[in-house]
Amino acid sequence: MDWDFVFKAANVFAFLAWVVLIFLPRRPALLSAVLYFGVGILCLAYTTAFGLFLSGLVSAGESGAGPNFTTIEGVRDFFASDGGVTIGWIHYLAFDLFVGLWIARDADSKSIGRFIQAPILILTFLVGPVGLFVWLIIREPAARRQGRWN
Repeated sequence: MDWDFVFKAANVFAFLAWVVLIFLPRRPALLSAVLYFGVGILCLAYTTAFGLFLSGLVSAGESGAGPNFTTIEGVRDFFASDGGVTIGWIHYLAFDLFVGLWIARDADSKSIGRFIQAPILILTFLVGPVGLFVWLIIREPAARRQGRWN
């Protein structure tokens, strides 16, 4: 498998989904497209690549042994190859985009402007948990104004 191609394709695909999420008008159809086409395709790519690895059809670790995610050595072996890094990276891309979509929808529902959202979404794209953490801090006052669970 050409892991370099898969890695680059996933990056371009995720980047385009983020551009749509950050810059285009957030109509329901567009948000659905980001969810089902953006996040969904990344999840499909991850599931396919990981399934090929688990089935033994594609090797992702240096030792060629089956996956062992119960030890640091097993995880290190998985990520010591282009396949493991690519599979892991697609995992990050899918989850970060999903979190970004949630942030955008949540911010819109709390009437927090796109000017404030954009840097948070960019942070989420680049360093997912940092962007999410910043959003959780910023959203708290708005959530209190609306009632915590809205």
